[in-house]
Amino acid sequence: MNKPSVLFVTALLGAVSMPSGAQQPGAGGVVVAASSPGQGTIAQSVTVTATVTAVDAANRQVTLKGPRGNEVPMTVGPDVRNLEQVKVGDQVTARYIESLTLTLKKDGKELRGSSITSDAARAPKGGQPGGAAARQVEVTADVIAVDPKTQTLTLKGSMRTVELKVPDRGQFNLVKVGDQIQAVYTEALAVSVEPAAKK
Repeated sequence: MNKPSVLFVTALLGAVSMPSGAQQPGAGGVVVAASSPGQGTIAQSVTVTATVTAVDAANRQVTLKGPRGNEVPMTVGPDVRNLEQVKVGDQVTARYIESLTLTLKKDGKELRGSSITSDAARAPKGGQPGGAAARQVEVTADVIAVDPKTQTLTLKGSMRTVELKVPDRGQFNLVKVGDQIQAVYTEALAVSVEPAAKK
């Protein structure tokens, strides 16, 4: 299953908007934050389940009923294997994890830049449909201004300049012009299909 298909399923289930999705019936979510001097990480995870209410294998269409009770028809691309295995009543489970880590590089000497890596996996032939996708974005930016009144940093990356509010005064006081901030954003999504319970 490629990334667009995976994310489309998750968006339909209402899980991509982490905090609100985590509070819906049928969805469970966890938020974790950690910090040490010069580094901070926040990670969120959500698991959401929907029920298959209709399958049109010939036209590769499946209708899912999400945890909010909304039914959404979707067309499944040819990259999704084993669609013929999906039946009405099956449970589709999406597990989504994202994290962001910011690291201070004192008197940074790295070149400003960014990189994106991604990977995906499909279900084996003959098995239940499913798949997984992951993506990581890494950015290194120069600290070009520090505003103590607003606790805001101005960061210049390879493509744009942004302002970053740092609410933690201790962390903010560690940063000066000429330092660098490295940001690493990671997201991963796995979608699986569980057969309906036999009556």
